[in-house]
Amino acid sequence: MATNIFEATRNPRSGETFRCISVTPELYKMQWTLQPNGYVPFEHIHYLQDEIFYVQQGELKVLIDGVEHFAGPGETITVPMGARHLASNNKNEVMEAIVDYSPALDYDTFMQCLCGLTKDGYLDEKSGISIPMMGYCLMKMKCKAMARPTAIPAPAFNMALRFFYLMGTVRGWNRLFKKYTV
Repeated sequence: MATNIFEATRNPRSGETFRCISVTPELYKMQWTLQPNGYVPFEHIHYLQDEIFYVQQGELKVLIDGVEHFAGPGETITVPMGARHLASNNKNEVMEAIVDYSPALDYDTFMQCLCGLTKDGYLDEKSGISIPMMGYCLMKMKCKAMARPTAIPAPAFNMALRFFYLMGTVRGWNRLFKKYTV
């Protein structure tokens, strides 16, 4: 049975909790919570989606193209497609936000894989999910909503994804992809 993205999934490494609120072709909307000192594991770029944070509680810090932005309750931060960004909670209180991805593309399937890997405990030390396993899923689904880590040049990232896909094929990770998405 596919991962239910409408149930909350907590990433114990990054302090993030994700829960889908709604999904249409135009918009993927989720509730996102960051524990104190919680963070998005790496600076990244969404090439085909805008990301909008509507802060409900606490304070969100987002670094966009090297510039710090802060938002508190009732405030919004918009990250336009193609902008480098990294989000964190540097306060001693929980930060809660609604996050929109527009257009939705295949973000629901992306989140099924991310949440499935997290719930099954396929975690690494910093980012939570297993990067090779998530890379396999991204390639398997031909992900359009993919975000690229900015620390890795695009050609190297594309090569790594191909390597992870080959590794996953050999190791039988297709069973996990089917479990999370079918």
